[in-house]
Amino acid sequence: MANLLITGGAGFIGGNFVRYWSEHHPADQLVVLDVLTYAGNRSTIAGVEQCELVVGDIRDTRLVEKLLRERQISSIVHFAAESHVDRSITGPDAFIDTNIIGTNSLLKAARSVWLDDGSGREHRFHHISTDEVFGSLGEDDPAFSEITPYAPNSPYSASKAASDHLVRAYHHTYGLDVTTSNCSNNYGSYQYPEKLIPLFLLNALSGKDLPIYGDGMNVRDWLHVEDHCRGIEACLQRGQPGETYNIGGGAELPNMAVVDAICTEVDRAFREIDGLAERYPDAPAAKGRATAELKTFVEDRAGHDRRYAIDEAKARSELTYAPQRDFAQGLAQTLRWYLDNEAWWRGLAKH
Repeated sequence: MANLLITGGAGFIGGNFVRYWSEHHPADQLVVLDVLTYAGNRSTIAGVEQCELVVGDIRDTRLVEKLLRERQISSIVHFAAESHVDRSITGPDAFIDTNIIGTNSLLKAARSVWLDDGSGREHRFHHISTDEVFGSLGEDDPAFSEITPYAPNSPYSASKAASDHLVRAYHHTYGLDVTTSNCSNNYGSYQYPEKLIPLFLLNALSGKDLPIYGDGMNVRDWLHVEDHCRGIEACLQRGQPGETYNIGGGAELPNMAVVDAICTEVDRAFREIDGLAERYPDAPAAKGRATAELKTFVEDRAGHDRRYAIDEAKARSELTYAPQRDFAQGLAQTLRWYLDNEAWWRGLAKH
């Protein structure tokens, strides 16, 4: 049995990880530390019996130290982060506070309890990062690998790059047992509807515009959140101390292709699922029209990276990681989850 501290565990990826880990490791005890900002919700982890939610800030070093000692934590899985690029452009301070200062607070607490106290406890600090720290790729450039130089282009990615460097430094300077994973764009259940896929799904249901930045040809690799959880599990179990691993979904697609796929899936759902037209009468599909008529082009985002792509060869060879869901299957499952869990996303409207 192991005891894990999961920061940001009431958020999208963290909450999915809590559910994944509790299912696959039912004997383990999970402590979630989450400040419950707009993207963190108790309902995301409701019903997970071996999970304890502590409402608190990762910048509270004393609180983290107390949890590590009293709950006899052997692993920290660090998800807590401000992660929306648009928000980082209009308000970068929160990203500095959470992603840099917060990560340093966690590292200080881990060093104090696991190293300075001389407990000798085997430990692991796993840090979840993003492929955005590597910057933007040209059309024919090779995919990001673990040795790609960092070149962050937004306040969000710059703050994550800084946190990556801090994690690395605590390993090389103090001997803290750390691993880092850099993931591509996640999608799936429980994602706050500010990100592309849930935003466009819910806009389509309510007949709102689907706003596409620029020409819609910015390319991303899409990773189903459960595949990401499997990758993190592999890092915790088989990752080597001090190493970084790229976790991708093997689905490199332009945004326009993703939007078109969403429109197709919504139209299919209205044809195949009884009662959708009555539940969502404002959707074009409820009236027999194409969801694609909602597509609209808007001014491109400032500093919008053109292309991301993930080379996951290291994770495949060293961790035996490989994504299991293709994009079409994952998108269909994601749409069905939002249709089946309207109460969850309706409850976010106050934010």
